[in-house]
Amino acid sequence: MSWGIELWDQFDNLEKHTQWGIDILEKYIKFVKERAEIELSYAKQLRNLSKKYQPKKNSKEEEEYKYTSCQAFLSTLNEMNDYAGQHEVISENMTSQITLDLARYVQELKQERKSNFHDGRKAQQHIETCWKQLESSKRRFERDCKEADRAQQYFEKMDADINVTKADVEKARQQAQIRHQMAEDSKADYSNTLQKFNQEQHEYYHTHIPGIFQKIQEMEERRVLRLGESMRTYAEVDRQVIPIVGKCLDGIVKAAESIDQKSDSQLVIEAYKSGFEPPGDIEFEDYTQPMKRTVSENSLSNSRGDGKPELKFGGKSKGKLWPFIKKNKLSLKLGSTPEDFSNLPPEQRRKKLQQKVDELNKEIQKEMDQRDAITKMKDVYLKNPQMGDPASLDHKLTEVSQNIDKLRLEVQKFEAWLAEVEGRLPARNEQVRRQSGMYDGQPPPTVNTCAQDRESSPDGSYTEEQSQESEVKVLATDFDDEFDDEEPLPAIGTCKALYTFEGQNEGTISVAEGETLYVIEEDKGDGWTRIRRNEDEEGYVPTSYVEVYLDKNAKGAKTYI
Repeated sequence: MSWGIELWDQFDNLEKHTQWGIDILEKYIKFVKERAEIELSYAKQLRNLSKKYQPKKNSKEEEEYKYTSCQAFLSTLNEMNDYAGQHEVISENMTSQITLDLARYVQELKQERKSNFHDGRKAQQHIETCWKQLESSKRRFERDCKEADRAQQYFEKMDADINVTKADVEKARQQAQIRHQMAEDSKADYSNTLQKFNQEQHEYYHTHIPGIFQKIQEMEERRVLRLGESMRTYAEVDRQVIPIVGKCLDGIVKAAESIDQKSDSQLVIEAYKSGFEPPGDIEFEDYTQPMKRTVSENSLSNSRGDGKPELKFGGKSKGKLWPFIKKNKLSLKLGSTPEDFSNLPPEQRRKKLQQKVDELNKEIQKEMDQRDAITKMKDVYLKNPQMGDPASLDHKLTEVSQNIDKLRLEVQKFEAWLAEVEGRLPARNEQVRRQSGMYDGQPPPTVNTCAQDRESSPDGSYTEEQSQESEVKVLATDFDDEFDDEEPLPAIGTCKALYTFEGQNEGTISVAEGETLYVIEEDKGDGWTRIRRNEDEEGYVPTSYVEVYLDKNAKGAKTYI
């Protein structure tokens, strides 16, 4: 099967076919190039997607990734980043192994095709020239033969005519001989030209054209083979990344299998557990008995002394202090957080303190590493003075040592708070007893035996109990004398303490479970009610700790909080 033999007369069609083959190759190159661009764009989009959903540093999102489900999602994002990298590898390999390689081959192929068809056209032009020479020699031979025949006929006519002179006959005979000789010469030239043309034509159709067409055939077959190899490479480039892509997918599956719902549930408990006991049952109120709307001093004192120990206070908390208390409430509401995290429930406070201790220990370790590095540098300077002055490091060394001492003091302070909190958590101490069912038959706990772990402050937050002393001391301030003449607020109702509350913060007042007091200012929406025991003792208590009875002229109904 040879194009030179089978397609000896299809020069133009072969030229069109080879050009079509190059166009197909260029089309495939364009296809692979666009595929590489798609892979690169896809990889970029995957990386941007992974980056978009990565947790931001030093943000609340980082805390969320302690849950196993969030950790699995983070692993998925990381695996998708690696997955995107494999698509970048596909794009790079397709560009280097197929696109660039085929582009160079196409240029070589075009040059080779141009050379082969140039040789073919040159052979065509040569055989056409030989054919033209043959046609010219043939026409000349034909013309000379006709001229010789006419000359011979003219001679015979002159020779037969008796009226023609002998000289004219001789002249006609010579002219006929000349024409005959010219015809013989043309015949010989035509014969030689024909023989030469036949030889050239034989070489053209059996040597030159088959050789040129054979080269074109080999060139086309190489093109087809190269296209097939490129297609195989195209598949292998994809196949090479399949194991790594499989590992990425296996990593996502492994991350999904690592999700532990029980562990996440426990983390939710650790994150939001307050450490408080739920409130007890609410006492039944008998409305069939007429209720006294006003309570005298004697009834108040009797209610306090009826089987219930009387609280002792080392100072007084008058209404004159409240302008400054409200200022403190405002500052807390604006976002200031106590250094000891006393505004948090016990369990949350313990975690915050432990976190602070760990951070301080890390800072201490960092400072100690820096001190060790400076010390080593100073030793090097002492051994090699040309490298530097050892005295220049003394100031830095002193500064680092001072920082370490300060940080250690901070650690001791926070560890003390932490130890205090851990000693008061429900698992380590007596739980808060706030069940209202203890009103009858059991004496209420005294202030010094109450295991109240957390108390609310006027801003609605929680504070840690500061001491275990039996008496709650409310310190008098230097402003007492300025408000001695202040007119007390009128009572707008009464209230009954549902639980024991130790008011240790400035502006609060301690009450015992079951105690009845006057209400002088109802809850304004911040969770605190202002009450009065007597003329010298008044303050705020949590609204949820008391049951309020307002006078009809004030609110007109009994309120449950």
